[in-house]
Amino acid sequence: MANEFELIRRHFARPTPAALLGPGDDCALLVPAAGSVLAVTTDMLVEGTHFLPDTDPCALGWKTLAVSLSDLAAMGARPRWVLLAGSFPAADEPWIAQFAAGLFACAGSHAVDVVGGDMTRGPRNLCLTAIGEVPADTALRRDRALPGDDIWLSGPTGLAALGLAHLQERVHLGEALRGTCLAALQRPLPRVELGIRLRDLAHAAIDVSDGLLADLGHVVEQSRAGAEISLDLLPPLPTGVEPLLARRCQLAGGDDYELLFTAAVSRRDDLVALAGELQLPLCRCGRILPAPVGEIRVVDASGRRVHFDDRGFDHFA
Repeated sequence: MANEFELIRRHFARPTPAALLGPGDDCALLVPAAGSVLAVTTDMLVEGTHFLPDTDPCALGWKTLAVSLSDLAAMGARPRWVLLAGSFPAADEPWIAQFAAGLFACAGSHAVDVVGGDMTRGPRNLCLTAIGEVPADTALRRDRALPGDDIWLSGPTGLAALGLAHLQERVHLGEALRGTCLAALQRPLPRVELGIRLRDLAHAAIDVSDGLLADLGHVVEQSRAGAEISLDLLPPLPTGVEPLLARRCQLAGGDDYELLFTAAVSRRDDLVALAGELQLPLCRCGRILPAPVGEIRVVDASGRRVHFDDRGFDHFA
């Protein structure tokens, strides 16, 4: 059976051209680009909480990195380096090899170097730290939304939550929708290039990990503002699913990793052009209000308020 260092050498020690010194020493040595600050984020994925025990290890490797790259995208940062710490119940080399394949597939698609980490025995738990770069004066933040801003989404929300509901046998999805929803759940696509391009277009941004309303709530609380979401402006609900469940997943499902951002009305044409250039279905779905601070109104096509109590995922709720 391979030991810890053999597993790391075989599956996680790869060339790191963007690092002065990569894996193999007590620390990695990294040199940020001139004029940039570092954006640093950490995410933990715990078996039974964030993924099911029978999740495909290659898909899990992809997702472990993708969720952290999504945080960097929400700041407008370009990803550069990551460190992975993991505990595994056994030295299951075929499982670890598939996990590493998914992790490095995601890293390769975004020119990211894996520069270090740690491995130990224990319940399956994956903790990844991602480091990116962004010019200090253009970093996107949650506290910069302005009254009158449009609210935009980079794509539909709720598909990942429907995929999870299908795996938990709470709903049965047709074959076509099932594939779309499971892909959204297991292999999310971090909107890295969009985040970088939004540096000069958006005021505030966040990635949708806990649910649209929950994450918009963080923006309006930190920006000392309110918000209104128009149901008729959101992407259409998927067909073949009970409408109330589909709406609940759309507004509060989480695990989507789409970007939610605000921008001035004067930027609409620029954002429509950017959507075409990046081939993303950017969706303008609401507006920032001056007050009440922290409150989010959900309205129908006629402007009437729709009451919706489910706000999203909370680890300790």
